[in-house]
Amino acid sequence: MPQTPSIGVVVPTRGSPHRLRRTLDTVDAQRYPGRLRVIVVADQVPPDLGLARGGDRPLLVLANWRTPGTAGARNAGVLALDTDLVAFAAEGDLWRPGKLAAQVAALGTAELCTTAVEVRRGRRLEVRLAGTGPVGLADLLARPGGGLRASGLLARRAALLDCGLLAEDAPGHQYEGWDLLLRAARRGPLAHVDTPLVRLCRPATDARRHGYAERIAALRWMMSRHPEIASSPTGAARVYGRLACWTAATGDTEQAWRYTRAAVRRNWREPRAALALAAVAGVVRLEPVLARLHRQGRTL
Repeated sequence: MPQTPSIGVVVPTRGSPHRLRRTLDTVDAQRYPGRLRVIVVADQVPPDLGLARGGDRPLLVLANWRTPGTAGARNAGVLALDTDLVAFAAEGDLWRPGKLAAQVAALGTAELCTTAVEVRRGRRLEVRLAGTGPVGLADLLARPGGGLRASGLLARRAALLDCGLLAEDAPGHQYEGWDLLLRAARRGPLAHVDTPLVRLCRPATDARRHGYAERIAALRWMMSRHPEIASSPTGAARVYGRLACWTAATGDTEQAWRYTRAAVRRNWREPRAALALAAVAGVVRLEPVLARLHRQGRTL
């Protein structure tokens, strides 16, 4: 009988004890028969060494010694582990009972296993399914940055080290998860559990962290790293549609027109292209539209 793989869970923290405790409680509640250890990585805050423990399920606390941000913190955790598998959790997110066991069962010979998620925003709860089992490169290209998340990911540690850790140089620390999944999917399909095993808890208010220039830079960074994005009509149209809207919001109408034309050429039904056109023409203001989408649990 094959040995049950060991799992290390990496949880970055920005110093929110209540949110961190809720996440750790759902990790501790996992009925997983194999060896399980947790690493809490303090990112830009002093490490709370009082969380550390020994026993059958030890918890280690360390400071993020790599690039500040979630990617650097997760990478620091991966490098500190010696387990067969690595699971990512985000501070404040909640795991369903059986999350780890379900993903280990689904992993098979794949290197990574993703899961569907629930997104809690205030009182609103939205279930986000991929609608598929194994996830291939074409699936990830068609849904730029959406659907599948690094939070909740289960991966073979050796595969992470081989295909490359999370990128720490992404503008605004955006799209690191999508970048990692694309790189992994080049090597083979990803396993996926299309049942929401993770609840992502997000604020109900519109508190976007990134300005338009940073979001534009992040998407252009992704396209330079992954030229194959342009080969997916649906995915490329979404990317160019986002770029068109964000560029229009900065007042650069000439560039916004270019991105809009690029989106329409790939998929004339792309709604972001229509929104960008309306913004350039002065028919709508983007900020109220984005705020309304955020309240509905949706993104551009």
